[in-house]
Amino acid sequence: MDAHSTWEFTDDRGLRVTAASRPTRLVAYIQAGATLWDHGLRPAGVFGSHHDGGAQDPAKAGGLPLEEIRSFGSGSGVDIEALAAAEPGLVVAVTYGGDQVYGLDPDAAKHLGEQVPVAVIDVGTSRSLAQVRGRFTELARALGAQPDAAARGEEELARAEARLRSLASRPARPRVLALSAADERTAHLARPATWPGLRALGELGVELVDPEGEGGANWRTAEWAEAAALRPDIVLADVRANAAPPRLLAGNASWSAMTRRAQVLPWNPENPASHRAHAGWLDTVADAM
Repeated sequence: MDAHSTWEFTDDRGLRVTAASRPTRLVAYIQAGATLWDHGLRPAGVFGSHHDGGAQDPAKAGGLPLEEIRSFGSGSGVDIEALAAAEPGLVVAVTYGGDQVYGLDPDAAKHLGEQVPVAVIDVGTSRSLAQVRGRFTELARALGAQPDAAARGEEELARAEARLRSLASRPARPRVLALSAADERTAHLARPATWPGLRALGELGVELVDPEGEGGANWRTAEWAEAAALRPDIVLADVRANAAPPRLLAGNASWSAMTRRAQVLPWNPENPASHRAHAGWLDTVADAM
Protein backbone atom coordinates (compact mmCIF):
# COMPACT_ATOMS: atom_id res chain seq x y z
CA MET A 1 0.00 0.00 0.00
CA ASP A 2 1.45 3.38 -0.95
CA ALA A 3 1.02 6.62 0.95
CA HIS A 4 -1.84 7.74 -1.31
CA SER A 5 -4.06 4.67 -0.86
CA THR A 6 -6.90 4.31 1.60
CA TRP A 7 -5.38 2.78 4.72
CA GLU A 8 -6.99 0.26 7.03
CA PHE A 9 -6.04 -2.00 9.92
CA THR A 10 -8.22 -4.33 12.00
CA ASP A 11 -7.19 -3.89 15.61
CA ASP A 12 -7.51 -6.26 18.57
CA ARG A 13 -10.97 -4.98 19.47
CA GLY A 14 -12.03 -6.33 16.08
CA LEU A 15 -12.55 -2.77 14.83
CA ARG A 16 -11.60 -1.78 11.29
CA VAL A 17 -9.54 1.40 11.67
CA THR A 18 -9.37 3.47 8.50
CA ALA A 19 -7.70 6.63 7.22
CA ALA A 20 -7.72 8.44 3.89
CA SER A 21 -4.03 7.60 3.48
CA ARG A 22 -1.38 5.76 5.43
CA PRO A 23 -0.88 7.63 8.72
CA THR A 24 2.52 9.22 9.20
CA ARG A 25 1.86 11.39 12.27
CA LEU A 26 1.46 9.00 15.20
CA VAL A 27 0.64 9.45 18.87
CA ALA A 28 0.96 6.39 21.09
CA TYR A 29 0.74 4.98 24.57
CA ILE A 30 4.37 5.06 25.70
CA GLN A 31 4.94 1.29 25.50
CA ALA A 32 3.44 1.26 22.00
CA GLY A 33 5.49 4.29 21.00
CA ALA A 34 8.70 2.60 22.18
CA THR A 35 7.77 -0.48 20.15
CA LEU A 36 7.12 1.55 17.00
CA TRP A 37 10.46 3.29 17.51
CA ASP A 38 12.20 -0.09 17.44
CA HIS A 39 10.53 -0.64 14.05
CA GLY A 40 11.97 2.61 12.72
CA LEU A 41 8.81 4.71 13.23
CA ARG A 42 9.03 7.93 15.24
CA PRO A 43 5.90 8.94 17.19
CA ALA A 44 5.03 12.62 17.30
CA GLY A 45 3.73 12.27 20.85
CA VAL A 46 3.09 9.85 23.69
CA PHE A 47 0.82 9.47 26.72
CA GLY A 48 1.09 7.41 29.88
CA SER A 49 -1.17 5.52 32.26
CA HIS A 50 -2.77 6.23 35.63
CA HIS A 51 0.34 4.76 37.29
CA ASP A 52 2.59 7.45 35.82
CA GLY A 53 3.24 10.93 37.12
CA GLY A 54 3.38 14.23 35.29
CA ALA A 55 6.46 13.18 33.32
CA GLN A 56 6.59 10.03 31.21
CA ASP A 57 8.21 7.03 32.91
CA PRO A 58 11.65 6.47 31.32
CA ALA A 59 11.50 2.79 32.30
CA LYS A 60 8.70 2.35 29.76
CA ALA A 61 10.30 4.43 27.04
CA GLY A 62 12.81 1.98 25.57
CA GLY A 63 14.95 3.89 23.07
CA LEU A 64 12.53 6.80 22.68
CA PRO A 65 14.22 10.22 22.99
CA LEU A 66 11.63 11.52 25.46
CA GLU A 67 13.17 14.99 25.55
CA GLU A 68 12.37 15.36 21.83
CA ILE A 69 8.85 13.91 21.82
CA ARG A 70 5.75 15.71 23.04
CA SER A 71 4.00 14.30 26.09
CA PHE A 72 0.23 14.67 26.33
CA GLY A 73 0.12 13.61 29.99
CA SER A 74 -0.82 10.41 31.75
CA GLY A 75 -4.03 8.69 32.88
CA SER A 76 -6.67 11.17 33.99
CA GLY A 77 -4.19 13.94 33.20
CA VAL A 78 -4.04 13.20 29.46
CA ASP A 79 -5.02 16.35 27.58
CA ILE A 80 -7.42 14.85 25.04
CA GLU A 81 -8.20 18.18 23.40
CA ALA A 82 -4.52 19.00 22.89
CA LEU A 83 -3.90 15.49 21.58
CA ALA A 84 -6.71 15.77 19.05
CA ALA A 85 -5.64 19.30 18.10
CA ALA A 86 -2.19 17.93 17.22
CA GLU A 87 -4.00 16.14 14.36
CA PRO A 88 -2.43 12.69 14.58
CA GLY A 89 -3.18 10.43 11.66
CA LEU A 90 -3.42 7.55 14.14
CA VAL A 91 -3.33 6.96 17.89
CA VAL A 92 -1.80 3.61 18.87
CA ALA A 93 -2.98 2.30 22.23
CA VAL A 94 -2.99 -0.97 24.17
CA THR A 95 -5.54 -2.97 26.11
CA TYR A 96 -5.26 -5.73 28.69
CA GLY A 97 -8.24 -7.52 27.20
CA GLY A 98 -11.65 -6.30 26.08
CA ASP A 99 -12.38 -2.93 24.53
CA GLN A 100 -10.99 -0.62 27.21
CA VAL A 101 -8.08 1.58 26.10
CA TYR A 102 -5.43 1.24 28.80
CA GLY A 103 -4.17 4.46 30.33
CA LEU A 104 -7.23 6.58 29.52
CA ASP A 105 -10.47 7.15 31.37
CA PRO A 106 -13.33 5.45 29.47
CA ASP A 107 -15.07 8.73 28.62
CA ALA A 108 -11.81 10.26 27.45
CA ALA A 109 -11.04 7.22 25.27
CA LYS A 110 -14.53 7.42 23.73
CA HIS A 111 -14.15 11.14 23.08
CA LEU A 112 -10.73 10.62 21.50
CA GLY A 113 -12.03 7.83 19.25
CA GLU A 114 -14.74 10.15 17.95
CA GLN A 115 -12.10 12.63 16.76
CA VAL A 116 -9.16 10.59 15.46
CA PRO A 117 -8.51 6.98 14.37
CA VAL A 118 -7.37 4.76 17.27
CA ALA A 119 -5.78 1.31 16.82
CA VAL A 120 -5.58 -0.86 19.94
CA ILE A 121 -3.25 -3.84 20.47
CA ASP A 122 -4.01 -6.45 23.15
CA VAL A 123 -1.01 -7.03 25.46
CA GLY A 124 -2.96 -8.93 28.13
CA THR A 125 -3.11 -12.39 29.63
CA SER A 126 -4.75 -14.03 26.61
CA ARG A 127 -1.73 -13.28 24.41
CA SER A 128 1.69 -14.89 24.29
CA LEU A 129 4.72 -12.64 24.09
CA ALA A 130 5.21 -13.78 20.49
CA GLN A 131 1.61 -12.91 19.63
CA VAL A 132 1.92 -9.42 21.12
CA ARG A 133 5.18 -8.89 19.26
CA GLY A 134 3.63 -10.21 16.05
CA ARG A 135 0.66 -7.87 16.19
CA PHE A 136 2.87 -4.84 16.71
CA THR A 137 5.00 -6.00 13.77
CA GLU A 138 1.87 -6.23 11.59
CA LEU A 139 0.81 -2.73 12.58
CA ALA A 140 4.30 -1.28 12.09
CA ARG A 141 4.53 -2.73 8.61
CA ALA A 142 1.06 -1.44 7.77
CA LEU A 143 2.37 1.97 8.82
CA GLY A 144 5.30 1.75 6.43
CA ALA A 145 8.05 0.12 8.47
CA GLN A 146 10.46 -1.68 6.17
CA PRO A 147 10.35 -5.49 6.39
CA ASP A 148 14.04 -5.59 7.24
CA ALA A 149 13.65 -3.09 10.10
CA ALA A 150 13.16 -5.94 12.56
CA ALA A 151 15.47 -8.43 10.85
CA ARG A 152 18.42 -7.85 13.15
CA GLY A 153 16.15 -8.00 16.17
CA GLU A 154 14.73 -11.30 14.96
CA GLU A 155 18.24 -12.75 14.76
CA GLU A 156 19.08 -11.43 18.24
CA LEU A 157 15.90 -12.92 19.65
CA ALA A 158 16.48 -16.35 18.11
CA ARG A 159 19.98 -16.39 19.59
CA ALA A 160 18.77 -15.21 23.01
CA GLU A 161 16.01 -17.84 23.11
CA ALA A 162 18.44 -20.63 22.23
CA ARG A 163 20.92 -19.43 24.86
CA LEU A 164 18.34 -19.20 27.62
CA ARG A 165 16.80 -22.56 26.70
CA SER A 166 20.24 -24.17 26.97
CA LEU A 167 20.98 -22.60 30.36
CA ALA A 168 17.54 -23.53 31.70
CA SER A 169 18.06 -27.17 30.74
CA ARG A 170 20.91 -27.58 33.22
CA PRO A 171 20.39 -29.35 36.58
CA ALA A 172 19.64 -27.29 39.70
CA ARG A 173 17.93 -24.46 37.86
CA PRO A 174 17.70 -21.17 39.78
CA ARG A 175 14.28 -20.21 41.14
CA VAL A 176 13.01 -16.93 39.71
CA LEU A 177 10.50 -14.67 41.49
CA ALA A 178 9.00 -11.57 39.85
CA LEU A 179 7.65 -8.81 42.05
CA SER A 180 6.79 -5.14 42.32
CA ALA A 181 7.68 -3.41 45.58
CA ALA A 182 4.59 -1.79 47.07
CA ASP A 183 6.27 -0.10 50.06
CA GLU A 184 8.71 -0.86 52.86
CA ARG A 185 6.33 -3.45 54.33
CA THR A 186 4.73 -5.23 51.38
CA ALA A 187 5.36 -6.47 47.86
CA HIS A 188 3.15 -7.44 44.95
CA LEU A 189 4.26 -10.95 43.92
CA ALA A 190 3.59 -11.69 40.25
CA ARG A 191 1.58 -14.73 39.22
CA PRO A 192 3.68 -15.97 36.26
CA ALA A 193 0.79 -17.41 34.25
CA THR A 194 -0.80 -13.97 33.82
CA TRP A 195 2.22 -12.13 32.37
CA PRO A 196 3.22 -12.86 28.74
CA GLY A 197 6.86 -11.99 29.46
CA LEU A 198 7.04 -14.37 32.41
CA ARG A 199 5.23 -17.13 30.54
CA ALA A 200 7.83 -16.80 27.80
CA LEU A 201 10.55 -17.51 30.38
CA GLY A 202 8.66 -20.57 31.60
CA GLU A 203 8.25 -21.88 28.05
CA LEU A 204 12.04 -21.70 27.66
CA GLY A 205 12.50 -23.78 30.81
CA VAL A 206 13.07 -21.12 33.48
CA GLU A 207 11.75 -22.19 36.92
CA LEU A 208 9.33 -19.48 38.00
CA VAL A 209 8.10 -19.16 41.57
CA ASP A 210 4.31 -19.02 41.74
CA PRO A 211 3.12 -17.26 44.92
CA GLU A 212 0.14 -19.39 45.82
CA GLY A 213 -2.67 -18.08 47.97
CA GLU A 214 -5.50 -15.60 47.78
CA GLY A 215 -5.14 -12.27 46.04
CA GLY A 216 -5.63 -10.61 42.71
CA ALA A 217 -5.46 -12.27 39.32
CA ASN A 218 -2.06 -10.80 38.43
CA TRP A 219 -0.50 -10.21 41.84
CA ARG A 220 -0.54 -11.54 45.37
CA THR A 221 0.22 -8.81 47.89
CA ALA A 222 2.35 -10.15 50.74
CA GLU A 223 4.69 -8.97 53.48
CA TRP A 224 8.38 -9.05 52.64
CA ALA A 225 8.92 -11.94 55.06
CA GLU A 226 6.61 -14.10 52.92
CA ALA A 227 8.49 -13.12 49.78
CA ALA A 228 11.83 -14.01 51.38
CA ALA A 229 10.42 -17.36 52.56
CA LEU A 230 9.96 -18.37 48.89
CA ARG A 231 13.79 -18.44 48.70
CA PRO A 232 14.28 -17.20 45.14
CA ASP A 233 17.71 -17.31 43.55
CA ILE A 234 16.85 -14.53 41.11
CA VAL A 235 14.44 -11.66 41.81
CA LEU A 236 12.91 -9.75 38.90
CA ALA A 237 12.11 -6.38 40.45
CA ASP A 238 9.71 -3.95 38.79
CA VAL A 239 11.61 -0.80 37.76
CA ARG A 240 8.61 1.29 36.69
CA ALA A 241 8.03 4.59 38.46
CA ASN A 242 5.00 3.28 40.35
CA ALA A 243 7.11 0.63 42.16
CA ALA A 244 8.78 1.56 45.44
CA PRO A 245 12.50 2.24 44.83
CA PRO A 246 15.15 0.05 46.52
CA ARG A 247 16.28 2.90 48.80
CA LEU A 248 12.94 2.69 50.65
CA LEU A 249 13.57 -0.99 51.37
CA ALA A 250 17.04 -0.58 52.88
CA GLY A 251 15.79 -0.96 56.45
CA ASN A 252 13.67 -4.07 55.81
CA ALA A 253 15.41 -7.17 57.21
CA SER A 254 13.52 -9.59 54.94
CA TRP A 255 14.38 -7.65 51.79
CA SER A 256 18.02 -7.51 52.89
CA ALA A 257 18.08 -11.25 53.58
CA MET A 258 16.48 -12.03 50.23
CA THR A 259 18.90 -9.84 48.27
CA ARG A 260 21.91 -11.34 50.04
CA ARG A 261 20.78 -14.72 48.71
CA ALA A 262 19.40 -13.69 45.31
CA GLN A 263 20.50 -11.67 42.32
CA VAL A 264 18.13 -8.73 41.74
CA LEU A 265 17.42 -7.92 38.09
CA PRO A 266 15.42 -5.04 36.60
CA TRP A 267 12.03 -6.13 35.31
CA ASN A 268 9.79 -3.96 33.16
CA PRO A 269 6.32 -5.52 32.78
CA GLU A 270 5.67 -2.98 30.00
CA ASN A 271 8.77 -3.68 27.95
CA PRO A 272 8.60 -2.55 24.30
CA ALA A 273 7.03 -5.39 22.32
CA SER A 274 9.79 -5.68 19.74
CA HIS A 275 12.21 -8.45 18.82
CA ARG A 276 15.16 -6.39 19.97
CA ALA A 277 13.66 -5.48 23.34
CA HIS A 278 12.57 -9.06 24.01
CA ALA A 279 16.05 -10.33 23.10
CA GLY A 280 17.56 -7.92 25.61
CA TRP A 281 15.12 -9.11 28.28
CA LEU A 282 16.00 -12.76 27.74
CA ASP A 283 19.71 -11.96 27.74
CA THR A 284 19.40 -10.20 31.10
CA VAL A 285 17.88 -13.33 32.63
CA ALA A 286 20.39 -15.59 30.89
CA ASP A 287 23.32 -13.53 32.21
CA ALA A 288 22.04 -14.03 35.76
CA MET A 289 21.52 -17.75 35.24
